[in-house]
Amino acid sequence: MRPLDETETTAVFEKLFKFTGNNLKNIVENPSLHKNKVYYVSESLVKRATNISRTQLVSIGTCIGRFTHGGSFHLTVQCLSSLASNAKHKVWLKPTSEMSFLYGNHVLKGGLGRITENIVPSDGVVVFPMSDVPLGSGIATTTKSEKDDQKTTTV
Repeated sequence: MRPLDETETTAVFEKLFKFTGNNLKNIVENPSLHKNKVYYVSESLVKRATNISRTQLVSIGTCIGRFTHGGSFHLTVQCLSSLASNAKHKVWLKPTSEMSFLYGNHVLKGGLGRITENIVPSDGVVVFPMSDVPLGSGIATTTKSEKDDQKTTTV
């Protein structure tokens, strides 16, 4: 396990900032990298783990994402609880569209129960059902319908 270099740190912080905004400082202080996976670990736990050799250490902390071979950063499901508590933009789904979202489909404006204000296209949002348990994350987009000439918000 090693600390992130500057380009890796920038990629991680840009992705997390998309979802949390200025609340980023509440989530990450000192991430570390292990086999292209980024872990969030407290400093006291890192100090205790120095007694274990690197070859014997499988993982430590919470995996918040990973780097692809192309160098882009993808968030994992394990970071969802941290994102949900510090999210800048949130979306709540109606019960009829929850399963559709969980199967990987887009959520149209009709499937939204509530939405935070001032969401701009390409903002990262955390998706909740009406019971306030985080389901996942997504990117807000806006499309214009040719038939209605109305904008539709999609997650």
